[in-house]
Amino acid sequence: MALVGYARVSTRDQHPEAQTDALSAAGCEKTFTDHASGTLARRPALDEVLSYLRAGDTMVVTKLDRLGRSVRNLKQIADDLQGRQIGLRAVSQGIDTTTPGGRLFFHMLAAIAEHDLIVERTHDGLAAARARGRKGGPKFKMTPNKIAQARAMYDGGQHTVQEIADTFGVSRPTVYRHLTDRGAASAAEPAQ
Repeated sequence: MALVGYARVSTRDQHPEAQTDALSAAGCEKTFTDHASGTLARRPALDEVLSYLRAGDTMVVTKLDRLGRSVRNLKQIADDLQGRQIGLRAVSQGIDTTTPGGRLFFHMLAAIAEHDLIVERTHDGLAAARARGRKGGPKFKMTPNKIAQARAMYDGGQHTVQEIADTFGVSRPTVYRHLTDRGAASAAEPAQ
C-alpha cells in the first residue's frame, strides 16, 4: 500500500512547495504536480497519478479543491478511485475514504453533486425555454374572457363568490384576486 501525492497550483507564478511539503509530511512516497487551473479539463499530472495508482494505494491531496474542478468532478474521481479500490485522503480536511467516516463524507458529497446536477439541468431547461419565448410557471386557469364573465356574475349580484369559483373550477381566493386585480371593490359576498 503506497501513499501517492497529488498537488496542483493554479498558475505558473504559484509555487507548489507548500503542498508538496505537506504531502511528504503525510508520508507520500511519490508526488505528482500540475501547474494548471482547476477549471481546465486536461491536467497531465492528474492523468499520470491516476494511471500510476494501484489497488490498495491511497491518493493524498492537501485539500479536495486541489483535486476536482467541481463537486461533480470530485465525485467522479472519487468513484473511479473507489471502484479501483484506491483510497483518497485530504490532509488538511481530515478526510480519508479508507475509514467509515471518510466513506460517509463521500456519500454526502454524492448527494450534493446530484443536487447540483439537478439544479444545473433545471437552469439549462429554463434558459432554453426562455430562448424559445416560453415562460415558466403554471398556465392560468382564468383567461381574460373568464375573468370578464366572473366579473359580470359578481357585479350582477346573483351569484356568490363560491358559486363563481365552482363554475370556473378555481378557488375563492383566485376569484377574489382577479376581481381585485381589475379594480373591483372587494366587498363582502352577496347574500345567498
